Amino acid sequence: MWGAAQNALVVKIEVDSHADAFVLFESLNNRGMPLTPVDLIKNHVLAESERQKAMSVDNAFAKWNKILVNLGDNYANQERFLRHYYNAFRDELPPIPNASVATRGNLIRIYETLVGKDIQGFFAKVIDASEVYGRITSGDRDNAALSKSLVRLARAQGSPSYVLLLWLLIKHEKEDKYSEAELAAVVDLLTSFFVRRNLTGQPQTNALPRLFTSIIENIRSRPEDDLVGVVRSGLVAVSVSDDVFYQRLTGPVYEDNAEVARFLLTTLAEDAMTKENLQDLWRREDSRYVWTIEHILPQGEHLPQAWVDMLGGEEAAQSTQSEHVHRLGNLTITGFNSNLSNKSFDEKKNRKDSQGRHIGYLNGLSLNADVADREVWDAGEIEGRTERLARRLVARFGLGVS
Repeated sequence: MWGAAQNALVVKIEVDSHADAFVLFESLNNRGMPLTPVDLIKNHVLAESERQKAMSVDNAFAKWNKILVNLGDNYANQERFLRHYYNAFRDELPPIPNASVATRGNLIRIYETLVGKDIQGFFAKVIDASEVYGRITSGDRDNAALSKSLVRLARAQGSPSYVLLLWLLIKHEKEDKYSEAELAAVVDLLTSFFVRRNLTGQPQTNALPRLFTSIIENIRSRPEDDLVGVVRSGLVAVSVSDDVFYQRLTGPVYEDNAEVARFLLTTLAEDAMTKENLQDLWRREDSRYVWTIEHILPQGEHLPQAWVDMLGGEEAAQSTQSEHVHRLGNLTITGFNSNLSNKSFDEKKNRKDSQGRHIGYLNGLSLNADVADREVWDAGEIEGRTERLARRLVARFGLGVS
């Protein structure tokens, strides 16, 4: 160790200002990662604070850190906020040529321009907006209904719509527009939209930024119209029909999108819960979900003999597994996946823990009700349950799409 210290080379670099020092420090960062657009924008903010003589570099640094604290330490979330803030309030910000929509490619240029025009105004608006955005992403709000809706939207992978919610919540809080009930209804609509969109892939990802900015424009231009109705119209115009949604729901949903499949299953289970049997189906231990997707008919290559016999022999078993194993009707959720595994249907259904409590399909979870009373589990049973669950989900995540 001492020899390494004796052989070390110390380099002294002198700079002309505190701002240059911050820029140099970030440029030589030791995170082992390339600088993100957020890093580079911060460097420009610090340099501009000294150039404009609007505030000290230390003050600018503290204000920037307040933005990051509001957003959390996830870089993707920080960058997304900067894009969403500009896209939501573009018409209220200084004009920037050739920047109708903020993207990763033009984000640095956009914020260099905004900060260069008025750093004080930049901080005054962006700090408040970041606090609102942080509450959107965390679901941490005083209103329980809106908080619950925001959490569900996040679980439905609905973050592209945060640009719309940022605009709505700031208008709600700064201009006393829109009620909490209206906002919660909008969030629920967005959740339904993203369930359908993420399962079908329509509309495409690159169309989403303009979709939500266009909805903002429609709300702004039609202030007397019903907010929920305007949002619904915008979503319906680009969403798949109920028939297409149903077709995808009756296909191999686990194979198509396992995260969407998990959200669908937990929704069906949660909808039937009461205070007495409430379970947190999204609980994690060591960053992993406690409740996971369970294939009733196992998905492994070598089916146990009990399953082969139930399904009518080797050939029939392979055919049933190939066609039906990843369909909605063959899926449930369990906190004891490793205990069920490749066991026979009867063993999975009647499985108990060491204290005699049901951990199989007789565990009382409503999602398993039409599995627990079956004696066999074959293609017909999977087909029937798939159709029943799919119909419930079309109604549950309806948008009024014909």
